[in-house]
Amino acid sequence: MTRLPRLLWLNVERQFLTWSGAWWFVFALAAGQLVPPLVGLAVWHAVLPDSSRVTSYYLAVLFVAATTASYENHTFAQRIYKGTIADDLLRPQPAVLGPLGENLAIRAWIGLTAVPVVVLVAATTTVSFPPGALAAALPAWLGAGLLRFLFTWCLALTAFWTERVHAITAFATTVLYLLGGTAVPVDLLPRPWAELAPYLPFYAMLGLPADIATAGAGPVRGLLVQAGWLLATGALAVVLWRRGLRRHTAVGG
Repeated sequence: MTRLPRLLWLNVERQFLTWSGAWWFVFALAAGQLVPPLVGLAVWHAVLPDSSRVTSYYLAVLFVAATTASYENHTFAQRIYKGTIADDLLRPQPAVLGPLGENLAIRAWIGLTAVPVVVLVAATTTVSFPPGALAAALPAWLGAGLLRFLFTWCLALTAFWTERVHAITAFATTVLYLLGGTAVPVDLLPRPWAELAPYLPFYAMLGLPADIATAGAGPVRGLLVQAGWLLATGALAVVLWRRGLRRHTAVGG
């Protein structure tokens, strides 16, 4: 195991053990991720009761939402506000490993909490996934997890300039809910949103893996769009980090 993967694993392990003492808060975070897809499932199952595709889609969204959750606006932005980010800068490792390790640990806990809900929904509704569709959705799911982390980390990095990170993130979360495929499957959105949504980053974070899993979208175009947004948010994160550090140094001395 090379140095960086080992350091990342140690960060994940440490944060996983740390969060084990806050199981009640993990349940609250899990509820925040699970309730919106469950509401969408209830609404659209009532509208289209004979559509197993809708039920399967929302089951997939439920899983994707739980396993790609990101809270850097709370965990990382608070380190900027409190000044403890200086500790991260002194460690002999890239500063992103800390937030990424905590991100993966939180996702692991939320994912474990979500498993019984996913099993219950699958057992009480009619769901079906075409052969090979779940395997085809795996790259999109991994990309969605990375994109959601980078997107939220970019929002958290605005803490170098503003104290309203939580308000900014709340707005972005609302847009993610509306255009990411949770409130409405993107192909059921009214025009022109149905045509625009697949090219936005929000769909690549949630709806894309679910659509591929239920064979509702061709994977090639979606994966290319997702890759483009990964490059864009990655580049933006680098720019915000470097400029934010210069501002932090100038203000803090």
